Amino acid sequence: MRPTALEAWHALVAARHPAGLEALLAADAVFHSPVVHAPQVGRPLVARYLAAALEVLGQGDFRYVREIVGPHDALLEFEVELDGVVVNGVDLLRWNDAGQIVDFKVMLRPMRAIEYVRAAMAAKLGAAR
Repeated sequence: MRPTALEAWHALVAARHPAGLEALLAADAVFHSPVVHAPQVGRPLVARYLAAALEVLGQGDFRYVREIVGPHDALLEFEVELDGVVVNGVDLLRWNDAGQIVDFKVMLRPMRAIEYVRAAMAAKLGAAR
């Protein structure tokens, strides 16, 4: 049985829409980007990054291919192909007792995928300002 936070995250990903994202995040949530040096802190900023990621990665055939789940955390390996670029990555999620995500870290490979996603995310985040 999946924890509530993980079920909610999977529902957001399946819908490819950020509705409910802010409610899923703790007020002091932290996002660790594969291309931004400093952690992004706070619900509004984390929600902005994750909403952009849902839009960028949701353009393709995004799918989780492996999960390792603990009582308060999960490792979710994903794959997606975007404009001929194969992206392989890992989402590391940690949630609190209230079922809200407190930490979200993304790692990507290979380098071509990192460059593609960085440019696409920069465009989405820039357009959202």
